[in-house]
Amino acid sequence: MVTAGRGRTRWGLVMAILGVPVPVLVLGCMVVGLFLWALSDGDDPRAGGRATVPCAEALRFGGAERPAVAQAGDCTVQQGIDTAYAAVLRMPREDVRDWLRTTYRDAPEIRTGGPCGALCLDVTHEDGLPGTAEAHVVQVRVEYENAETAVVRYSAFTM
Repeated sequence: MVTAGRGRTRWGLVMAILGVPVPVLVLGCMVVGLFLWALSDGDDPRAGGRATVPCAEALRFGGAERPAVAQAGDCTVQQGIDTAYAAVLRMPREDVRDWLRTTYRDAPEIRTGGPCGALCLDVTHEDGLPGTAEAHVVQVRVEYENAETAVVRYSAFTM
């Protein structure tokens, strides 16, 4: 311990030695924490995070409308350099092909089986996206849940 003469402590020197680093460390941790918080953008859809959106918005981005017979599931948007919407719909199996043909009249043929599931459709501006679509690509993957119901996974995105 630092002493000033016999039996006296230099409290000013001790406080300077111990008192300066502690506030500097606390302030430094606060500044670093503030920067980390500002840079974290996991919940910001404009910076790459996913956000829940109305399914009508997700479908509209790809030039589609929700079929009247469809039940909407999870619908999201993710934005960064590009924008990507996703929608999950449940609808009668018998109505899926008609909805896709009506929505994407100039699209390539609907594919069946293989790695894409029960039905697949990939549409771009070059081959059938309607003029109202903001997306550059629409991908639809259909799986049959049971004898009556199809699960439609719809994604529309820019590139």
